Amino acid sequence: MAEYSIGDVEKLTGVKAHVLRYWEESVPFIRPRKDAQGRRFYGDADVRLVLRLASLVREKKYTIEGAGERLLAERMDTERADALESIGFIRAELTRAHSVIQARKEKD
Repeated sequence: MAEYSIGDVEKLTGVKAHVLRYWEESVPFIRPRKDAQGRRFYGDADVRLVLRLASLVREKKYTIEGAGERLLAERMDTERADALESIGFIRAELTRAHSVIQARKEKD
């Protein structure tokens, strides 16, 4: 996993460092790792969130609070879809296991 300094993220996203620090306070799930000296290190997921947040604020004209709420809703939708996919997989496995058990019972 790549890690980026705040300066790197500023260059990649066009979002100034002071704005990134403010967004960290305003949007709860933008949380770069900090070392012992307090330097920030952003991961790929953080950079994607910053880009999405910048898009909502600049292009869609959201407030930072509104953009944060939108990101939260998108994250919840993604988590819900992931959960439904997992449930579908588990259901298929249980159905297969049930079929195997039934087949063995019929042999006995």
